[in-house]
Amino acid sequence: MASSDDSNDLDDGFDDETAAAPIVYERTVDAEAAGQRLDKWLATVIPTLSRARLQQLIGEKRVSVNGQTIGEGSRRVKPGQTVRVEEPPPIAATPQPEAIALTVVYEDDDLIVIDKAAGMVVHPGPGNPDHTLVNALLAHCGPSLSGIGGERRPGIVHRLDKDTSGLMIAAKTDLAHHGLAEQFACHSLTREYLCLVWGRPRPAAGSIDAPLGRHPTQRKKMAVVSRGGKRALTHYRVVGDVEGVASIVKCTLSTGRTHQVRVHMAHIGHPLLGDAVYGHRNIPKKLPGDLAERIARLTRQALHSFHLGFLHPRTRESLEFLSELPLDISAVASISSRNAIKL
Repeated sequence: MASSDDSNDLDDGFDDETAAAPIVYERTVDAEAAGQRLDKWLATVIPTLSRARLQQLIGEKRVSVNGQTIGEGSRRVKPGQTVRVEEPPPIAATPQPEAIALTVVYEDDDLIVIDKAAGMVVHPGPGNPDHTLVNALLAHCGPSLSGIGGERRPGIVHRLDKDTSGLMIAAKTDLAHHGLAEQFACHSLTREYLCLVWGRPRPAAGSIDAPLGRHPTQRKKMAVVSRGGKRALTHYRVVGDVEGVASIVKCTLSTGRTHQVRVHMAHIGHPLLGDAVYGHRNIPKKLPGDLAERIARLTRQALHSFHLGFLHPRTRESLEFLSELPLDISAVASISSRNAIKL
């Protein structure tokens, strides 16, 4: 199945209200273990957990030493320290319906197009067990959706990152699921994003053809890689200016890789405003007027899926949808989605 730009990796499974309590391990460091790495020592004293799993739990702030939460597996242990590890309960396999309000742009018996709000995770996974788009769709569309596309991701054909807003399609029938997945796989859909980036890309329009893969040292990040990556192609065009220090850019995807727009724009030296993961380059120290205040109210990457076009998988009718920029982005950039599509 093809996935959209800015998808959340490993959004698998989820919890429910009747889940068991976490499994707690407590171990005391003996003299022979002095100076060992925390993650390596834990793997020897808790053989039921792999070192990789322990590193994950440390990253999730589920490990403490003498009551202090630890965030680095490389920390050296000392004799007499008490180490506590909390492993969350097993994740349930089937998401449950939740009555969560959705902005429905289009719906028929085969599919539904929604305008996803920033902050909503698409499907359940570690750290986001419920309150996701999948939970909302199950409540909105009924139990028949649960068999479409797999029990953990019913109806989901592509994804948007939690903090990316805008248009998404979900399938309500197997026919629609297969038909839409084929269109994503062959890149025949129209997917356009509006984003705000620091600086002004030169040239003002172009293509970024750079393969994406896991960052070599920071495994939760994606990066342009020389080996082992998947081809990623983004076409961009500057469609507006923000106070002379940032630009409004329209990005059209020819592929759909995780974090594609965010990584590609950062790769050419113009990261997205508000991007806490990839946005630490080329940020000016001084900003004109009240721009700093407006940007401070932007609590996520300035990225919006504003234009979606595809063929209906049953009728073959050409469908096209537009979504206006949400207030947090439009407060920084004076442009509408409907104007941007014409540029």
